[in-house]
Amino acid sequence: MRCAIEHRPRGHWPRCDAVGCVSLVFDDRHRRRFRLETTAGEPVLLDLPEAVAMAEGDGLRCTTGDWIEVAARPEPVLRITAATPVLAARLAWHLGNRHTPADIRPDATLIRPDHVLAQMLRALGATVTEAVEPFQPEGGAYARHAHGHDHP
Repeated sequence: MRCAIEHRPRGHWPRCDAVGCVSLVFDDRHRRRFRLETTAGEPVLLDLPEAVAMAEGDGLRCTTGDWIEVAARPEPVLRITAATPVLAARLAWHLGNRHTPADIRPDATLIRPDHVLAQMLRALGATVTEAVEPFQPEGGAYARHAHGHDHP
């Protein structure tokens, strides 16, 4: 079994040396030690010195010197859109006020499925639809810059 011992953010590892890919939902991309499986079915032991928040395009270096790419697996989300920039800002304020993890994109904001929040957002004027997409919520001003993760 391969053993992944180092994490590097997207753009800071030799992608041409990737020998496989692990596709993980958001909750499984924040780990220290975990048994993973590549998309080809090969087992990989993640054994990092500390827990790391991994994102789409990151790399995991194995003890063999090979690299495994990290992919964000699509998962159920709520896709929130607004008719105006002012409404989009208002919706974002309400989500932030509830400390809701949010994946903010140019055309929509994604959150985890939550019927109470969906009802509130619709009442505020949002269009809320169920979707299955990769989910990479904002990590916060300090976390994002510390780990080098910006949105693609």
